[in-house]
Amino acid sequence: MKLKEIERTAVQAWSPANNHPIYLATGTSAQQLDASFSTNATLEIFEIDFRDPSLDMKQKGTLPASNRFHKLIWGNFGNGSPESSGVIIGGGDNGVLTMYSAHQILASKSEAVIGQTEKHSGPVRALDFNPFQSNLLASGSNDSEIFIWDLNNFSVPMTPGAKSQPHEDISVVSWNRQVQHILSSAHPSGKAVVWDLRKNEPIIKVSDHSNRMHCSGMAWHPEVATQLVLSSEDDRLPVIQIWDLRFATSPLSQLEGHTRGVLSISWCQADPELLLSSAKDNRILCWNPSMGEVVYELPIRSQWCFDVQWCPRNPTVFSAATFDGWINIYSVMGGSLEAQQKTQADKISSSFNNLDPFGTGQTLPPLQVPEQVAQTTLIPPLKKPPKWIRRPVGVSFAFGGKLITFGLTKVPGQQVQQTCPRQVFISQVTTETEFLVRSRELQMALQSGNLVEYCKGKIQTAKLQFDENLWNFLKVNLEQESRTKLLKLLGYSKDDLQKKISSCLSNGIPDKQPLPEADEMNAVQPGQLLINSSDDVAAVSSSSAFFDNLIPQDMSTLEIPVTADTDGLISQALLLGNFEGAVEVCMRAERFADAIILAIAGGENLLRETQKRYFAKRKTKISLLLSSIVQQNWQDIVRTCDLQSWKEALAIFLTYSKQEDYTQLCDMLGARLESEGDAALSDDACLCYISSGNVERLVECWVKNHETSSPLALQDLIEKVMVLSRSIEMLRGTAGPAPGPVLAERITQYASLLASQGCLAAAMNYLPSSSKELLIRQLRDRLFHAQGENVADQQPPPFPYTHIHVGVAKHVSPAAKSSSTSEGAAHKPSPRHPEKPTYQSSFTPSAPAQSSVPSLFTPQPMPAMSVTAHHAAPPQTNAGPQTSIYSRGSPYPHYNLGLPPVAVPGPAQESWTDPSAARGGLQKKKLPEKFTPPAPITAPVMSLPTELQGIHPQLSRLQESGQSPPGAPKEGSLQYHQLPVERVERKGLPPEHQGLKTTFDDLVQRCSAIATDPKTRRKLEDALQRLECLYEKLREQALSPTILMGLHEIARCIEARNYQQGLLVHTQVVSSSSFSEVSGFMPILKVLMTIAGKLNV
Repeated sequence: MKLKEIERTAVQAWSPANNHPIYLATGTSAQQLDASFSTNATLEIFEIDFRDPSLDMKQKGTLPASNRFHKLIWGNFGNGSPESSGVIIGGGDNGVLTMYSAHQILASKSEAVIGQTEKHSGPVRALDFNPFQSNLLASGSNDSEIFIWDLNNFSVPMTPGAKSQPHEDISVVSWNRQVQHILSSAHPSGKAVVWDLRKNEPIIKVSDHSNRMHCSGMAWHPEVATQLVLSSEDDRLPVIQIWDLRFATSPLSQLEGHTRGVLSISWCQADPELLLSSAKDNRILCWNPSMGEVVYELPIRSQWCFDVQWCPRNPTVFSAATFDGWINIYSVMGGSLEAQQKTQADKISSSFNNLDPFGTGQTLPPLQVPEQVAQTTLIPPLKKPPKWIRRPVGVSFAFGGKLITFGLTKVPGQQVQQTCPRQVFISQVTTETEFLVRSRELQMALQSGNLVEYCKGKIQTAKLQFDENLWNFLKVNLEQESRTKLLKLLGYSKDDLQKKISSCLSNGIPDKQPLPEADEMNAVQPGQLLINSSDDVAAVSSSSAFFDNLIPQDMSTLEIPVTADTDGLISQALLLGNFEGAVEVCMRAERFADAIILAIAGGENLLRETQKRYFAKRKTKISLLLSSIVQQNWQDIVRTCDLQSWKEALAIFLTYSKQEDYTQLCDMLGARLESEGDAALSDDACLCYISSGNVERLVECWVKNHETSSPLALQDLIEKVMVLSRSIEMLRGTAGPAPGPVLAERITQYASLLASQGCLAAAMNYLPSSSKELLIRQLRDRLFHAQGENVADQQPPPFPYTHIHVGVAKHVSPAAKSSSTSEGAAHKPSPRHPEKPTYQSSFTPSAPAQSSVPSLFTPQPMPAMSVTAHHAAPPQTNAGPQTSIYSRGSPYPHYNLGLPPVAVPGPAQESWTDPSAARGGLQKKKLPEKFTPPAPITAPVMSLPTELQGIHPQLSRLQESGQSPPGAPKEGSLQYHQLPVERVERKGLPPEHQGLKTTFDDLVQRCSAIATDPKTRRKLEDALQRLECLYEKLREQALSPTILMGLHEIARCIEARNYQQGLLVHTQVVSSSSFSEVSGFMPILKVLMTIAGKLNV
């Protein structure tokens, strides 16, 4: 892309790399005259400001010169001081060699010439500074004159040795870029001489034996000391030869791309793989010398370019001087010319300022820039990234803890020409060693089933009391009689309680409440209720004596009162069997013991009601406890118990509740502790969830109160989760419920962490296959396919995404309709392999195709199967995920071709045949004796329906005028083969290929809208007709999968406006396909993309 330009008939020189800003020096060129025939000479310096979008260069200094210039160079000599900008050396006519101070010219001072000599006998056409010593200058002239100048003493030159014989002009001198005492010179005869200044003699001579080399340029390799290039100006041999002095008998290789003689070459010092050349064929090419390919080409100009030079400071930029009097500056990184064209148009318009220069009374209209169809506005960049922006090293993490690295290996200079293997290293990165150790311990415990010992180990290593309690709870869940052992953990044991009761009974139970007052006559001591006297203790051992002693001595007669007092009412109620009334009287009199005894005799309902009334009236410290236990109202205990007594509440549930209620009660208690309690009680809620076996609630509670972001903290949680889950499986005999969202997120996080450490199989084991959570399903799918061959014998997990079926539309040809049902059954897919969409990956929208597509799109050679290809069964693939076919090696899934071949009429039986298809195709089935083949479809079907005529107006116009598309059969032959009108039916385009028709037709319409050239418009009209051949083949499904894949890739390139890439794909499709399949439509696709590229649509 052009960046700057200046109209000068001049030679040029860039400022050194260490100068800023960048300058370009120009000197009036010798042997060139402009229209004024002026012989004046000027040395100018221009500043290159890339921030300015205009094409103009700012002139910073000018100096009249006494001689015109054959060669101009700019060196670093004297550039150490801040005010110095180096020196400019100009070689002129009559052997004049002049040294200028660049700083003086920039400062517009007259004393800019700091040295001048006329030692040479002829014009000085060759100059070069030594890259190691800036004060050494080599110059070359006529008669094999080569001088070495020390700029500190410019008057006395040195010579590298005796003049070479025979005497001839020196066209180029060049210092070696690696060895400072090696100098080379080139002659127009094609001979190059290498000089060793330490020996003051030539050490080797290089020449082409064809005697057709007319050397115009020479350059040393920037990195390989023994290699140089020579360019030939002879039109008979327009080549660039690469020589290696170790094998100087013949060129190492030749760069052949120019059609006429090469005028100038320049080797990029920042990237040895970039070599510029300009030639008489008006082309400027950038080569990769090691590969021998052109990596960049400037648009063709109308004049020869006699000098190209890379910019030393900005390697993306180079300058080109042409014989039409222009010096242009270009970038090899590509770009757009639209902004420049608009800027030029605005500049022309602004020069008139919309005034009325001709006195017409009207302002000038806006300038209309004529459309230039042939000129493209988009300049592509280099085909490969240059060295200065190429990554020397790269690193990227991949799934599974893989680290992928690459680097440019250091190789000796003489091996640069060889293609060094670029290695990519894949290594496993492990960062969490302690996490992996604990994870392996858990895996071993889960696999062996010895989780009790695992819990014991955790109890012994627990640092906090809470952790010890938690692991105790988990261990108990794994053991038999877990309820009894949980009661012990809560501090309640039946044996301990029996001991306490016995101790209290022997010592007497203290009762802080006073005994109720009673009649003194009837008051007896507690001991007398059981034993008559203390003297009879020895007789208690005898059962009969015991019962005898219980009989009171003052036995009285039975009295049944029927009075109106409490006792009388109770007696009367009992006499009538009215237990309800008797209980009511007792409750009113607060004779609760009598009421309970009578209620027991009155039945279960009366007892329950009496208990309620009793607990409602008697309020003690344990009345609520007694009420809840007697009435089995466990939820009241959960709602009303003091949170500090949660252990007692849990003990009640363990003792009395049923198993089906126990889980719910524990969850309710844990939820109350979690919502109403402090941090310590929230931790205790985890114990409730462990008791209930609720893994999801355990994780939710744990996440609220504990940090799980670090690997070890996450390991703590997963250890508890897995042990609890395994205990539930052992208790219930089946797998627990599927994990909820919170647990799924933590398990996925844990499995991802394991995978990042390279433990893919272990990570897979933690993800339950029955889970419906999307996170788990996605990770399972990814882990399975990341393991590759290690799981080749396993069934892949269900595909985590929704399948979008874009299958091939079922089509039955006339011949296939007559085939037997058994043949049709052969088309059904095997039940072991479900049918998959055939073209799913190909037709999904993708990013614009890049220049790397040719390396990815490698069509596989397909056997000639034009007869039966579209009757093959759908591709048989496994149930794995669908991936883009362009990221795989194989372009399409394998087809099941083991079918009885069926002869199908249509495009596969066109009038021309492919001999290779006849030899290598599948054997055709014998046709019926009375079978009449239909006419070959070589042109769009006449008498199109009305709606189709509206879609293709060009076809309608052709039919109305009686014209036929090129290649269509004549009217007579058409009538001979023509089928009855009622049998011709236009089949619909398969839905998966509808995008092709839309893309190609839209491109034709866009090109037709802006095309002005009649020839181009005719080609576009012809394209519509030729594309019908493609659409017909798509309807008949007569194209091989390779061609179909290539067509869809071309369509994507067209949608991305990347026509150059589309042409590359087109070339690969044509080269890998049968001529009989693609000759009807592939040529017109190439023409269409070429036109679109020129029109820039």
